[in-house]
Amino acid sequence: MRFIIITGLSGSGKSTAARVLEDEGFYVVDNFPLALLPQFLELDVSGTCPASPGVALVMDVRTPHFMAGGDTDLQAVQNAGYELEIYFFDAADDALVRRFSTTRRRHPLKSYQDLGAAIAGERLLLSSLRQQASVVFDTTSLSVHELKASVLRQLHGSADQAVPLTVRLQSFGFRHGLPVDADLVVDVRFLPNPHYVEALRPLTGQDSSVRDFVLNQPVCQQFMEKTVDWLGFLLPHYRREGKSYLTVAVGCTGGHHRSVAIVEALHRLLMSEGLTIRTVHRDLIKEDG
Repeated sequence: MRFIIITGLSGSGKSTAARVLEDEGFYVVDNFPLALLPQFLELDVSGTCPASPGVALVMDVRTPHFMAGGDTDLQAVQNAGYELEIYFFDAADDALVRRFSTTRRRHPLKSYQDLGAAIAGERLLLSSLRQQASVVFDTTSLSVHELKASVLRQLHGSADQAVPLTVRLQSFGFRHGLPVDADLVVDVRFLPNPHYVEALRPLTGQDSSVRDFVLNQPVCQQFMEKTVDWLGFLLPHYRREGKSYLTVAVGCTGGHHRSVAIVEALHRLLMSEGLTIRTVHRDLIKEDG
């Protein structure tokens, strides 16, 4: 089991890295005192979280004297059979000052008179951990998405080899409002509407007769081909940017017929690509199709 220590300068991106590892299934503990490592190692973490690829502990100067006995405690991690890795996050002083000014947060080393002195003091306190680091992330010029991708590359060897992106396909009706959690919205109201076929009106897009009516239209077949190609292009790029969850909302007028049939069809097609797919029909139980 992998054992990753996330450490580094305040404001350098440790919290972002912790969220990435948590999304990848790691058991993550923030602001962990190094002195508690022996007790933590006595826990059967693998038994508590059997599906977890490992443990990640965030350690930094928020805990006073957190490096006391550090070398001995770190050796205990390896003696316990873990694969120890230290991810150290750093950034140029001017970038750190700018980030603290933007967020208006106080530096954890409050005893220093000014921010520059606090950053210098923090560098000194963390110098031994930096020397032992498996990898040093310089986040000075990285966006949040670039930082996430860097962590994924370090974790898996490539951002493409990370845990598969989970795609949530959601049908909805425009008359009931746009889904607030949608990342991508597809409007299928241009397709012929089964609502105006009397025999199909009381049915839904989950019924075979409605599905055949919608999907057998030549314009729909062309639309499906282009949409699958479009998603096939987009999804790997979203994953490389560190996104682990994407909601694609497909809307028709009422959310009963066309959008439901399209979402069900997209589910079948994308599942064949080896993606993790979740399907939700938001407005299927509402009245009026």
